[in-house]
Amino acid sequence: MRNDIVPGTRFPDYELTDQTATRRKLSELQGTDPMIVVLSRGGFCPKDRRQNEGLIELHREMEVGYCRLVTISTDTLTETNEYRSGVGAHWPFLSDAGRVVQKDLDIAEYTDPLHNPMIPHVVVLEPGLIIHKIYCGYWFFGRPTMEELRQDLRAVSKKCRQDWDITTPEMKQAWQEGRKDLFYPYGRTYTQTIREQE
Repeated sequence: MRNDIVPGTRFPDYELTDQTATRRKLSELQGTDPMIVVLSRGGFCPKDRRQNEGLIELHREMEVGYCRLVTISTDTLTETNEYRSGVGAHWPFLSDAGRVVQKDLDIAEYTDPLHNPMIPHVVVLEPGLIIHKIYCGYWFFGRPTMEELRQDLRAVSKKCRQDWDITTPEMKQAWQEGRKDLFYPYGRTYTQTIREQE
């Protein structure tokens, strides 16, 4: 992984083709929510398929927790569709058949010249594509467990949701005063706040 891709910095806003052949930017897919980006070897890899079995259940929790999930692989568009359908996923899968992400992040898996995939990583992002944590999954147990990802999403959500604890006297008073800008989804986003501080 490129040495400037570290927690606290902004992850590149890649624009790639999704499973519907639509060009999508990561920032568009993220919106104002926490997001997990899975950099995947591809549908040929049994380790990636096993990881997705766990992500399917976690994704259901992420949807009700207002978090996003995206998978990027070096598969072609057809392979991307087969991969997504084959594992039963319902989140966006992006095709990087041109190896743009792989080359830019310097994560070519040079030990597999046949497939020329990315070294698998999982990147947890705060709103604004700010990197919270990076996991390297070349070895399967280097990949995060679903519980580790839940804890990461808890930490990110707590940081970016002003109304994380609405039981405090301050939050109750703010609501009574009609200051809905402090409450999701009415108010200012974490991304807006960060951009103003830059």
